[in-house]
Amino acid sequence: MSKTCPAKPPFAIPVSQVNGDMSQKPPSSRRPNAKPNAAKARPSKPRKAPAQPASNAPKREGDRIAKVLARAGVASRRDAERMIEAGRVSVNGQKLDSPALNVTSKDRITVDGKPVGEPDPERIWLYHKPTGLVTTNRDEKGRDTIFDHLPENLPRVMTVGRLDLNSEGLLLLTNDGGLKRKLELPSTGWLRKYRVRINGRPTEDTFAPLRKGIEVDGERFQPMDITLDRQQGANAWVTIGLREGKNREIRRAMEAINLTVNRLIRVSYGPFQLGQLKPGEVEELRRRVVRDQLGLEGAVLEEKRRKPIRRRK
Repeated sequence: MSKTCPAKPPFAIPVSQVNGDMSQKPPSSRRPNAKPNAAKARPSKPRKAPAQPASNAPKREGDRIAKVLARAGVASRRDAERMIEAGRVSVNGQKLDSPALNVTSKDRITVDGKPVGEPDPERIWLYHKPTGLVTTNRDEKGRDTIFDHLPENLPRVMTVGRLDLNSEGLLLLTNDGGLKRKLELPSTGWLRKYRVRINGRPTEDTFAPLRKGIEVDGERFQPMDITLDRQQGANAWVTIGLREGKNREIRRAMEAINLTVNRLIRVSYGPFQLGQLKPGEVEELRRRVVRDQLGLEGAVLEEKRRKPIRRRK
């Protein structure tokens, strides 16, 4: 007796499509998932909302209170900030606890209850620094500073850059901290020239590494402009131009090529020249010179150039 196989249906329908395969996600599952994600993204919009009014808030005109106090000769900007934090400064009768405030000439400022006068305009002096003085307000070793020897009739001033203890020559002084920082930046592109006496008999090839740029103690020095002027006995005189002023840069660079600097005189700083200014003398720049070189409309109003101020004896 032969067995008869049941006939196959013309086509088969998967069981998963009849009973439903619970392991597969229904086609509509993507849409419900998109909605929760969208709901999660919504809270980010309210976070931006509070910032909108702040960005439209009018900014207060004027300068920072610490800068105004510094220009008024009360203290340096950093010391002025400390005075504010100590509660010693008031504006329009309200004591300050933060230096984050701009003030104008209309505001009434007091320090320890005493009114502060209007800030002086930006001013610049040329100073011939002698050797043996440090370029700091205070020296922890008790050495004389340039401020111990400046004329008594000068207002509170700051130095633009520094010259080390054994260096001499042109040092710019200013009464404005913002101007000081501007003049110190390498981005000004101002060339600083030095007359340097070195012990030895160098040739033009001796300075090739310095003209290309050299690394000393892990610090990279930019290429220097160097001219070998003359040989004078056991010493040689050279003129060096820099566009940045790192700590003892010339002395360290010369030591790297086995030369020793025994005299260093800065003769110019950008457009400003040492000229015939004698050691210890101070001379203020005319308003026109300051305006032309720095573009300062608020420069000191006096048009006549002041005579050199003799150092205090």
